[in-house]
Amino acid sequence: MKTVVKNVTIITMNPTFEVIKHGYVVVEKGVFTEVSHGDPHDSLCDTADLVENGRGKWLMPGLINTHGHPAMSLLRGISDDAILGDWLKRDIWPLEGRFLETTTEAARNLSMIEMIESGTTTFLDMYHLHMPQFAEVIASVGMRATLMRSVIGLCADAEREQKLLEALAFAKTWHQQANGRIQTMLAPHAPYTCPPAYIEQIVAAARAVHLPVHMHVAETRQEVANFKETYAVHPIDLLNEKGLLDNVNWLFAHCVHVEPHHIDLLSQKKIAVSHNPKSNLKLGSGIAPVAQMLACGVTVGLGTDSAASNNALDLFEEMRFSVLLPRGISEQANIVKTKHGLQMATIFGAQALRYDNLGAIAVGMEADFILLDCDRPHLHPTEPVTSHLVFAAKGSDVTDVYVQGKPLMKDRTLLTLDKERILAEANTQLALLKK
Repeated sequence: MKTVVKNVTIITMNPTFEVIKHGYVVVEKGVFTEVSHGDPHDSLCDTADLVENGRGKWLMPGLINTHGHPAMSLLRGISDDAILGDWLKRDIWPLEGRFLETTTEAARNLSMIEMIESGTTTFLDMYHLHMPQFAEVIASVGMRATLMRSVIGLCADAEREQKLLEALAFAKTWHQQANGRIQTMLAPHAPYTCPPAYIEQIVAAARAVHLPVHMHVAETRQEVANFKETYAVHPIDLLNEKGLLDNVNWLFAHCVHVEPHHIDLLSQKKIAVSHNPKSNLKLGSGIAPVAQMLACGVTVGLGTDSAASNNALDLFEEMRFSVLLPRGISEQANIVKTKHGLQMATIFGAQALRYDNLGAIAVGMEADFILLDCDRPHLHPTEPVTSHLVFAAKGSDVTDVYVQGKPLMKDRTLLTLDKERILAEANTQLALLKK
């Protein structure tokens, strides 16, 4: 299928940060085959299957959510005023223990609606329940996802082994499936829920099957203090001492409580970080030193975490927070630049998830892109575009969403999900959960 989007402003996210004020793109077989200034030749439009007029719209790469738990969206607002440890143990884990397949299905469908409607085309799901079923749904819906059956090691050895076998089976079955839209990782939950020996097992398994590893790391001050009481060192230092940072691609979530030498280590070992500013703020966990990470060359993507700790899945909000917070703390207005917010939500996010063909509008890149309605008061005057995207745009400005050149939403209408049914089912399932 050939698609042409013409008469549109293009935020390319290419190495020169080029913005094409009046241009067009051509998509064939799921990739960009032309990205150009001006108007397409009539013959090009005549041979296209679909021609879209982008007048009054901005075209940019689809947003990439590098850390989340879509199955938790039914718990949005369940616990608003608790730190992470209390939030998990008192409020979240007891409810998750009652989740049925219908619960997670309703929550994940709700999350996908929210993500698509706010411009997310790729997301990471770190969770332990009903992952094969979710993979099937994603394959049908058309989003791009990095999936993993996460594991917690606070259990007997036999149960740990079984969890790892399940995680490996899922990862091997679904890696690079759905025309390459689904990829997988292995995922120990965190150093405080997985003993070092268990993390060693998981890393060894990941090396054997050539998969990345994802884990929550240094999210709260108390978590790090408790870990040091037990092991006498910071979790990142222990991982390094045991050689677990080498010969494997890591993606750490959070890294809020790290020291300068840890940031150097992240850079040296090419460990990517998922920065989740809103979730960290809501749970009172702190603020990750993202400015220092970027300055040291660490690949930083953005994540929403779950709707239970955010409470939204809007990456435009995360962009804004990721730029504003370091400026406020440091009292330096250029410590994290405007462009960094866009990069973390697109090209850096792609790199964090180990995609080399996503995150920019360029010939040969996969055609995951979104269109925004720039004819909104908060986006006028219409320049500078990049400033507006970071400091003013909202997820609700997104009008169209494409993954591999296929539309998932057009003119704010979802094409692969039944919104009315899913919203009703989400409320039904929450009522059942509360009984």
